[in-house]
Amino acid sequence: MSASASLAPRRAPGLASSALLAVRLAWRQLWSEKARLASAIAGVMFACVLVFMQLGFRAALFDSATALIAAMRGDLFLMHPLTTASFRSEPMPRARAWQVLALPEVERAVPIYLAQATWRNPETGTRRAIQLIGVDTDAGVLDFPGLAPLLDRLKRADTIAFDMRSRPEFGPVAQMLAEQGPFEVQVGNRDMEVVGLIEIGPSFGADGNIVLSDVNFRRVVKERQVSSIDLVAIRLRPGADIAAVQAQLRELLPADVMVLTQAQLTAHERSYWEDTTPIGFIFSFGSLMGLVVGMVIVYQILFSDIAGHLKEYATLKAMGYSNGYLGQVVLGAALILALAGFVPGLLVSALLYHVVGTATFLPLTMDVARASTVFVMIFTMCAVAGLLAMRKLRDANPADMF
Repeated sequence: MSASASLAPRRAPGLASSALLAVRLAWRQLWSEKARLASAIAGVMFACVLVFMQLGFRAALFDSATALIAAMRGDLFLMHPLTTASFRSEPMPRARAWQVLALPEVERAVPIYLAQATWRNPETGTRRAIQLIGVDTDAGVLDFPGLAPLLDRLKRADTIAFDMRSRPEFGPVAQMLAEQGPFEVQVGNRDMEVVGLIEIGPSFGADGNIVLSDVNFRRVVKERQVSSIDLVAIRLRPGADIAAVQAQLRELLPADVMVLTQAQLTAHERSYWEDTTPIGFIFSFGSLMGLVVGMVIVYQILFSDIAGHLKEYATLKAMGYSNGYLGQVVLGAALILALAGFVPGLLVSALLYHVVGTATFLPLTMDVARASTVFVMIFTMCAVAGLLAMRKLRDANPADMF
């Protein structure tokens, strides 16, 4: 074989074989420095946990904020244009609920009352703000777990259903109800009877919830005029075109109401937390900072690894391996670090989701979509760090090394 032929760049037999050889070489290099490998895995795992927690808190924020709307059963909804979120709604005239009945496609229009009042802890006597949800119990527009068996009891005067997932600061309501049956508590300045439990969950806007009839709502919130409501849930007749009815209602009703589908109402509620408040930005920024920290750690590890094996890389170049193949080795190391850090990070995050969810009563759950998203983010982070560290390969010049 001639000298020129022996110095020609080697070509791998195939893309898959080339990639496999590059990953094997990357693993051998990483394994040769076990302490450095452990540090890199710990850094990737830290970034993974941080991103998981930030995304989990962000999703819990949106899920808890829209839980009330998600439990409503309506095809269309009326809301005041100045309402920014359900926990700080702007009242609108109750007459709007009767006006929509002018359309033959509308089967039912149900007013919904929302407000916050003080709840006196039945055990300690302390007061805390709680969300009130008032509605005609026969209307069937709310679908909270546990509500259906309580509908007849909620028709009685001064009765309420308590959200068992509310913060513990409201007192051991579920325990007291199990031990002694229905009992009285003070809501606002009125004594009300807790007749059962439902499940809604706290949100960033309300720590707890109670459901009561529209009549009992007005007994508690005496300053609220009967003609003022917060939402209207509209049920259409079977076969009605929701988009067409929505367009007709927008023409029929004055400008002091918005006509929204349930998806649009949910998006409106979500946009308040995501765009109007700094909370959504904070969680997104925290995820970005976690990726930046992890990328810096991986970059330092890969850069040090390349610097420590510079002579070996120069030898591979002298043997005919191209910079592209050596780049595959570095990216292979990035992939190994991404996998090695993601798996324990996923397990730790799932455990933290359970711990934090139990402590805060927020809906923190691990799902496949979020896990896949975080893995793509972590791998991209490691790949970018690997691409930055590849610049050091330029120093692997055989003429300078030997």
